[in-house]
Amino acid sequence: QVQLVESGGGLVQAGGSLRLSCAASGSIFSINAMGWYRQAPGKQRDLVAHITSGGSTNYADAVKGRFTISRDNAKNTVYLQMNSLKPEDTAVYYCNAYTILRDSGAALNAWGQGTLVTVSS
Repeated sequence: QVQLVESGGGLVQAGGSLRLSCAASGSIFSINAMGWYRQAPGKQRDLVAHITSGGSTNYADAVKGRFTISRDNAKNTVYLQMNSLKPEDTAVYYCNAYTILRDSGAALNAWGQGTLVTVSS
């Protein structure tokens, strides 16, 4: 009923940049918040950045000053600009959205399929 599609992942050298995009579609009445999580092999899935519909943001300490989250509420899209990338940023990045469904009014915490970011040294 809700689909999140990520794009923008790939292979970059340390110090480079990537921009991830995530577009939400489906029977969505509203999206309260969207965010990005990441999971490296053998590690847990951790929050990278989060943004509310009103524009309030927070970031993991490891990415502060390097990553910027933004959104286009009209397009139900969230972005993650990643600068000064480090090898330790290598992970699968997952988009997340807290949505209210149009017909039922139910809340749904939706996840994308993930996009792989690989940073080489």
